[in-house]
Amino acid sequence: MLPGTGIFDESRILIAAQGLGTAQGAFDRALAYVKDREQFGRKIAQFQITQHKLADMATKIEQARLLTYKAAWNFDQGRLDPKLTSMAKMVAGRTAVEVCDEAIQLLGGYGYMAEYDVERFARDAKICEIYEGTKEIQKNTIASALVGKLK
Repeated sequence: MLPGTGIFDESRILIAAQGLGTAQGAFDRALAYVKDREQFGRKIAQFQITQHKLADMATKIEQARLLTYKAAWNFDQGRLDPKLTSMAKMVAGRTAVEVCDEAIQLLGGYGYMAEYDVERFARDAKICEIYEGTKEIQKNTIASALVGKLK
């Protein structure tokens, strides 16, 4: 491997892991909150819409986790795969933003308050979509790997 050729592969895996951790942290806080908070005489977690939101959030996190772990495993095996690392970064970054947005919704007004971690997670999530290449750049990398260089 030439010096520096894997730098984006490695950094994109790290950013995917950051997005994954951010999403998981926001999810964990939201889950704990809805299990404790009552509205209309019931725990918020008992409402079907809340359960559906939690199911969607957990599914997105697991998808991001699998892509991130696969990209990291390939990298550890010495197999550079810019397509896979770009997929992991793009999906984990988007997942972080979406999960944090839902976590804020579930916490209501508390979701914006600095006393609750979800507010910080939401700010941290957006950067995962931006640095080391925006989602559009990741799509370019993925598409180039799929279609190759056309003449």
